[in-house]
Amino acid sequence: MTQTTAGAATATALLRPEDFQRLIDALKLRRFSVVGPTLRDGAIVYGEIDSVEDLPAGWTDVQDAGKYGVKRRKDKALFGYVVGPKSLKNWLYPPSLLLWQARREGREFRYTEAQEKPSRRAFIGVRSCELEAVRIHDKVFQDGPYSDTHYRLRREGAFIVAVNCVQAGGTCFCTSMNTGPRVRGDFDLALTEIVEKNRHYLVVEAGSPAGASVLKDLPHSPAGDEECKKAEAAVAAAAKRMGRSLETKDLKETLYRNLEHSSWDEVGKRCLACANCTMVCPTCFCSTVEDVTDLTGEQAERHRKWDSCFTREFSYIYGGHIRRSTRSRYRQWLTHKLATWQDQFGAIGCVGCGRCITWCPVGIDITEEVRTIREGKVT
Repeated sequence: MTQTTAGAATATALLRPEDFQRLIDALKLRRFSVVGPTLRDGAIVYGEIDSVEDLPAGWTDVQDAGKYGVKRRKDKALFGYVVGPKSLKNWLYPPSLLLWQARREGREFRYTEAQEKPSRRAFIGVRSCELEAVRIHDKVFQDGPYSDTHYRLRREGAFIVAVNCVQAGGTCFCTSMNTGPRVRGDFDLALTEIVEKNRHYLVVEAGSPAGASVLKDLPHSPAGDEECKKAEAAVAAAAKRMGRSLETKDLKETLYRNLEHSSWDEVGKRCLACANCTMVCPTCFCSTVEDVTDLTGEQAERHRKWDSCFTREFSYIYGGHIRRSTRSRYRQWLTHKLATWQDQFGAIGCVGCGRCITWCPVGIDITEEVRTIREGKVT
């Protein structure tokens, strides 16, 4: 895995879209299972891909609060969309994971931990906000005093082909969170796609020795100053077209001062406590364990599964539930994400991807909720 530093200069090259299959082939030759964007069930989502034909060429997404759709572009851009409901969390921290098994042997049970050998995966199309989310999970799962072996194995085996955003979505606010739209380190290759009237190319940066090795196997040419400037300009233009914004100055202190603000009552009336926001969030990592046995009682298993602070059972302890109301659960989620997360991990737990806004069935907007508290619109 690459360990480049933010803003470090890297060699750039030009790759033609018609040669993109060679990149997929080079990754497969190195025994990577390739995960990339693909159009499935009316959404652009990460999935296993084998060919450039699997990419959503010529498609884009349209996002707003509680709304998501795809439509045709006027060009054949390979990465002309923003982000879908899935992120790298689905692979690095999977929704369900077997932890151990126990089998009856005579009058005793023999316990065995699950022995994992995760696939080496190459992720194509990773956006800056998603890489920032991975950095947050790194702090939680492998850089702290307690390392999660399952996460570490997946993380160490990952090859990242990042993409700099040249357009912003209706719910994006990565510039507010200083998490994009340009990727900053921790990639093996980074692409910036430029589509002009008579020319279509990708500016490629190698961010690690592994990335440089793959690039060497691809037909490419040196990127000139003109192409590099156009790539930088396209990313800068995307930064100016964010669909949302969120003021982060004194954010933690503002939320701490307003734990009894009446806006929590109002959002509690609208929130369905469906947990969609936490499921699509690339940084949320709440989990539970589930023990199951077969009907004969001969075998038992323990699985770790995603959970959410929006479920009533999540806050249950002996004697009852700590957060009985939807109001209290929404407040817990937002203040943890934007305030107490800073106390725990030294960073805000939101990367500005906008997924929680897009995939909320009733269109609750985290940026608007913060703005309401700041401006005191609800009393």
